[in-house]
Amino acid sequence: MSAYKSEFLQVLASRGFIHQISNAEGLDSKAVAGPITGYVGFDATAPSLHIGNLLTIMMLRWLQKTGHRPIALMGGGTSKIGDPSGKDASRSLLSNAEIDANIASIRTVFSRFIDFDAGAIMANNADWLDQLQYIPFLRDVGRHFTINKMLTFDSVKLRLDREQPLTFLEFNYMILQAYDFVELNRRHGCILQMGGSDQWGNIVNGIDLGRRLLNTELFALTTPLLTTSSGAKMGKTETGAVWLNQDAMSAYEYWQFWRNCEDGDVGRLLKLFTELTLGEIDRLAALKGQELNEAKKVLATEATALLHGREAAERAAETARRTFEEGALAETLPTVEIAREKLAAGLGVPAAFVEAGLVASNGEARRLIKGGGLRVNDAAVADERRTLTLRDLTPEGVIKLSLGRKRHVLLKPV
Repeated sequence: MSAYKSEFLQVLASRGFIHQISNAEGLDSKAVAGPITGYVGFDATAPSLHIGNLLTIMMLRWLQKTGHRPIALMGGGTSKIGDPSGKDASRSLLSNAEIDANIASIRTVFSRFIDFDAGAIMANNADWLDQLQYIPFLRDVGRHFTINKMLTFDSVKLRLDREQPLTFLEFNYMILQAYDFVELNRRHGCILQMGGSDQWGNIVNGIDLGRRLLNTELFALTTPLLTTSSGAKMGKTETGAVWLNQDAMSAYEYWQFWRNCEDGDVGRLLKLFTELTLGEIDRLAALKGQELNEAKKVLATEATALLHGREAAERAAETARRTFEEGALAETLPTVEIAREKLAAGLGVPAAFVEAGLVASNGEARRLIKGGGLRVNDAAVADERRTLTLRDLTPEGVIKLSLGRKRHVLLKPV
């Protein structure tokens, strides 16, 4: 369909969220007729979600903003298995306590994007999966899945084609995900599952199971794979994933990630990750040359405001302005505390950059030094054997470490 009647699908289509819909006309009619309930599933395999999850989180947000009910489904049960989709090897198995702690940590992010007081739901599939009895489940649900069809799914084919083991435990994941959809329909009247394009097969399994068990129509909606205009997978930096929890990545670092996006991505990212009007986005995306940097700053501030709050976003923007436009040492740069005794005894530059989290290893630091990529107090490091001492402290009582021109951390002795 080129035009939708429901505000929900109009918004998603105009902002570039839609890759596939199982029955676009049917879903559109449901969304026009009255509030619908839709969900996205998230496994709790880490204490924080990352930017790869943000696209579907934004869809939940738009679902609620256009008058419908979102469910953020935490995989308290499925996290005990791990989704094999796109993975070459099995995940490490987590304990119940680790999974529960991860879910508690992740909830803080969802509360930024959807309003639980206004009807949004955070569910946990452990509530029903942990209660299943094996033989009844196989009889009632397992009989609707054929091995022939399951072997055709990408998550299975990838492992088999690369001759990597796929455990029977993981093989069950797609059945459990399909069952989640059916259970959410029973409990909450949920008719829509949203996810990334790699989840299409798993979601369609749930639609088929809903038809067989409940004689009801369920719907699938997936997003495009998020890549940069140069073809790279979005969300990776030289120091790893872009995390959403503030204790894993500061508001300033998050702001910098968006500010450093490629020129060709500005308009698309503004549509997906801010709530600016399409008219304003078109104006910003049309800027050229140095003026486009102003659009990137708007993107960074608006995206950061959604996650960290407006005040933190504006503080990050001001920190960047002072650092890059005035050359000032901003007190609000990310700060890492270090024992004063270490500096008094002399701390090697490679080890200092590792402590600051700017590089992963001393070897990586040495390679960057040879290429002129590391700076201390804005001066390039030429000797990998250089040590930092208390004499390197600035008048503000810190040492500024820089990776390239755009990543900075302050070392503060305590």
